[in-house]
Amino acid sequence: MPDTAKPSTHARRLDRLPPYLFVEIDRAKRALLDEGVDLIDLGIGDPDLPTFPEIVEALRVACADPSTHRYPPQRGTPGLRRAIAEWFEPRYGISLDPDSEVLVLIGTKEGLGHLPLAVLDPGRSALVPDPGYPVYQAASWLAGGEVVHVPLEAKLGFRPDLEGLPRSTFETADLLFLNYPNNPTGAAADPDLFQLAANLAHEHGFLFVNDAAYAEVLFGGPRVSMLQAGGAKDVGIEFHSLSKTFNMTGWRVGFAVGNPEILNALAQVKSNVDSGVFVAIERAAQAALALPEERVQEQVDVYRRRRDILVDGLWSAGWQVPRPHATFYVWAKVPTEEGSQEFSSRVLKEAHVVMTPGAGFGPSGEGYVRMALTAGADRLAEAVDRIAKIL
Repeated sequence: MPDTAKPSTHARRLDRLPPYLFVEIDRAKRALLDEGVDLIDLGIGDPDLPTFPEIVEALRVACADPSTHRYPPQRGTPGLRRAIAEWFEPRYGISLDPDSEVLVLIGTKEGLGHLPLAVLDPGRSALVPDPGYPVYQAASWLAGGEVVHVPLEAKLGFRPDLEGLPRSTFETADLLFLNYPNNPTGAAADPDLFQLAANLAHEHGFLFVNDAAYAEVLFGGPRVSMLQAGGAKDVGIEFHSLSKTFNMTGWRVGFAVGNPEILNALAQVKSNVDSGVFVAIERAAQAALALPEERVQEQVDVYRRRRDILVDGLWSAGWQVPRPHATFYVWAKVPTEEGSQEFSSRVLKEAHVVMTPGAGFGPSGEGYVRMALTAGADRLAEAVDRIAKIL
């Protein structure tokens, strides 16, 4: 490109994006692994438990059927959309029309990434939880929108103070992102918060979404969907994932449910940039949703035991780590005077334990680290021992 050429619009948008947090962590991790270092990885939330065998078998059978090898229906197969509606209703008491209120996604990250292109006008704002999953911010910027960080404070149980925001904040907003159960803080969903968000969305004319990727990883309390709030289906949609519930992160399948017009807008974007989920994977997803609830609960109990090993062990080492109510993450204040990046880097270098610096989740994440419960009990106990030696 000549020196006198102006940077393109898309280049300027890319300039706003920080390096993707998990890519940077992976680079540092790989360098140590190449040196033969024994790392305990509590960084990225990628389940170490295997995909349920019934799901794998369903995929094997479906792959042998030549009819699955062609382009899939853009919104997902009718069978999977019906299975989603049948899975959703007994959990949340919400009836969904499989044809208009369910949209199959290539994982929730894809859907969340494309949603701002569908509903966020350039120059308008998206309200993004801080700390929060980096995709909310990145996707909003890539769509040409502005980002308003909405702090999640510990004193409020890591819920946003929506009522405390200036009214002017909502006047420029097209979209509000919520994420409960919450990554990275481990906070559980709150029906009152969803009702408040629905009321504000109606009052100010914006849309709101809840990223419920961890909806099934609960350590107590009832399941909660944003769609249970009065009027929520008129102004919002909810994203669900099979990745964390059924150990299918690499399979890339999820779904969005709720307002038909919003789903149609998202589907229109998707029809121009992707061709849907491989039909064999959709059949495997049906098998996942048909699994008895007890099977998933057994897995949640594994995470509960791991949570207690890590939290109790770090408390014994003098690090006062809160016990999360949901998700397989532990979110803790840095126990030293170091910043989150500095502390995480030192733990990686000296203890050979990977954790995620909170600053990567937004300005309010500074001073915290996130640890994923995606290592076995013995490895977590070993991680505690290693960390205790350098505190």
